[in-house]
Amino acid sequence: MRSLLSHLDRRTFDLIATRDWPGAQRVLPRLTRSANHGLLWLGLAAGAAALGGRPVRRAALRGVASLAVASATVNTLGKGSVRRARPMLDTVPVIRQLQRQPVTSSFPSGHAASAVAFATGVAFENKWWGLALAPVAASVAFSRVYTGVHYPGDVLAGAALGAGAAFAVRGLAPTRAQLAPPARPRAEAPALPAGRGLVVVANRGSGQRGGPVPDRAAEVHGVLPEAEVIECGGEDGEPLDKALEDAAERALTLGGALGVVGGDGTVNAAAAVAARHGLPLAVLPGGTLNHFAYDLGIETYAQAARAVESGEAVAVDVARFRAGPHLEGHRFLNTFSIGAYPELVRIRERWAGRIGAWPAGILAAWEVLRTAEPLSLRINGERRAVWLLFVGNCQYRGLGFAPVRRHDLADGVLDVRVVHGGRLARTRLLVAALMGTPSSSPVLGEARLSRLQISEIPQDTQLAFDGEVAPASSELTLEKQNEALRVYRLLPE
Repeated sequence: MRSLLSHLDRRTFDLIATRDWPGAQRVLPRLTRSANHGLLWLGLAAGAAALGGRPVRRAALRGVASLAVASATVNTLGKGSVRRARPMLDTVPVIRQLQRQPVTSSFPSGHAASAVAFATGVAFENKWWGLALAPVAASVAFSRVYTGVHYPGDVLAGAALGAGAAFAVRGLAPTRAQLAPPARPRAEAPALPAGRGLVVVANRGSGQRGGPVPDRAAEVHGVLPEAEVIECGGEDGEPLDKALEDAAERALTLGGALGVVGGDGTVNAAAAVAARHGLPLAVLPGGTLNHFAYDLGIETYAQAARAVESGEAVAVDVARFRAGPHLEGHRFLNTFSIGAYPELVRIRERWAGRIGAWPAGILAAWEVLRTAEPLSLRINGERRAVWLLFVGNCQYRGLGFAPVRRHDLADGVLDVRVVHGGRLARTRLLVAALMGTPSSSPVLGEARLSRLQISEIPQDTQLAFDGEVAPASSELTLEKQNEALRVYRLLPE
């Protein structure tokens, strides 16, 4: 049986080698060279991560992780367990042959494994992107036979290993579609066909790092043609707080809902107005990070529009911090922090418009590490020296290799994490900053509380909440408002 398969493999190789493939001579040798060491796929991933949003970056990360697992498997177990000589090039036209012939075992094909692993990993995040990559991956795999460096069986084995690697990564880091639906309570909200009755405040300044200002009204009307849009921000726009109040009053008159286009800071302000007026909130992600919208499962305007039109909504928690028992204070939907992180945010925002958010975050972390010192606080009555106190509205969890996120926005808890001062404190802070959120550091002290008291805060201390930076009072109380906000979101069937 083995000899028969080997004979068929060699026979198929000869048929491919002796056949004329129109146009392939100019394309396939170049394509196979571009995929050396995974450079083609790493370049595609880097471009997608730089130019795309979070869904694109997540797909690129999964593709690269799958490629890495496939490459490691091929180069250790694959080529080490089966030693197979490369094909003889007698039947392969010289013009097709590579200038540098590989000398490792022919079985299995590493190029095919990397190509299929990357395309399959991307497809697990978005099947349409995966389908778009499939012809490229297939061409790379076929080019290995066309140029005479692999038998067809080597390519098929490599492709199987690549697909297996992508499945293995998915097992370790489930996709969003695999996650069980979060236990969020359903809430009553009006169905607004075509957006009729929805009044949307669009912040033209959200998510802008240079370049032309997008036409937010046109973007909203593209998915909800009958929604009313109030634009704010910019040089000639009205202030955000006034626009939100006007929109809320108009929505109450229409018996509809309040909508918002912007980042987390803008959504925070809209949530406060919506809760105060008892209106459901529609969030259309238009900022740089959009943490709240993405944790809701809203990644596109179209998803938000479908929820608005169908009247599907959930109740979510809101957290609040205030300086005294009789003061209103401020709400936060995502995170609150005090210590070094607010300074990191301030420096990052100063540089982000020039070099991009991620490089600016790295530079900000470096600057903070050079200059910051631990902060002395009293936390729930105990004196602590801390680099950072982080509080999340609901519990943050790791998702395999993916960034930290929340699965449940109505769990009733504050997720409290502390980077303590002392030995290796700077290293701990660097790890937290480079992971993109302070809650991702494995060396943090953690607690799940419903209320937190912070006192004896030094003068001139800064705090950050939902991406905004503000001066801190000498004493703060943080507490939960359970299921205090109704938000449109598509519900699982």
